[in-house]
Amino acid sequence: MTLHTSSTLVVPEVSAIPRHVAIIMDGNGRWASKRLMPRVAGHSEGLGAVKKIVEECRRIGVEYLTVFAFSSENWRRPPEEVGFLMKLFLKSLKGEVSRLAENDISLRLIGDLSRFDSAIQDMVRFSEEKTAGCKSLTFTIAANYGGRWDILQAMRRCLDANPGLISEQVTEELLQPYLSMAYAPEPDLFIRTGGEQRVSNFLLWQLAYTELYFTDVLWPDFDEAQLHKAFKWFGQRERRFGRTSAQLASLAMSDAV
Repeated sequence: MTLHTSSTLVVPEVSAIPRHVAIIMDGNGRWASKRLMPRVAGHSEGLGAVKKIVEECRRIGVEYLTVFAFSSENWRRPPEEVGFLMKLFLKSLKGEVSRLAENDISLRLIGDLSRFDSAIQDMVRFSEEKTAGCKSLTFTIAANYGGRWDILQAMRRCLDANPGLISEQVTEELLQPYLSMAYAPEPDLFIRTGGEQRVSNFLLWQLAYTELYFTDVLWPDFDEAQLHKAFKWFGQRERRFGRTSAQLASLAMSDAV
């Protein structure tokens, strides 16, 4: 597994197309409520948006796409909605894994999967194994995931792997391989649909220098055109990573010579 360096330690390469896009897919329930439909209908409709965005990211050269499907706090929702989401999750895995493999898309799951029933856990393992050799796009689903949980579990795994470790020996380089997304570079672009402007315990470690894009568009209505709108905004950002604008201008001049 290739390990990627933290953006707080090394300045990453910058490109017009984000290498890694992370999305909080918010607004499914509100989309359904506006249409006088049950909330669960919005989740079904939102699945169609996921397929469109996965396909478009692969087509234009995004290497990593990570979506927040179910947070560790989402268990607080009404039991009937949680139950529907679990069934939809299992159904979508069964229905899409072959198509992902055919399109050279690798599927990864991050989060504490122990709370899911055995059918989901088995399907997750099967899906990851079936798509393990795919290279065009790594599509990651965060399920029963929380950013604080991620950092805590990484610390615990690090301590288990390094008996006798003392606090002065703990560094970013030591801890990073134990984070859930050690296999991917940090997100370049974070997108949240639905009008809320917060990261909601998603990839807290990894979003340190990510560009944050918020839109009022509800997730089922987020299509390829909306994705390109976010990319256009991203392309206008000056990604300094702690440097000054003057330094970036000087670097640009040096590259042009």
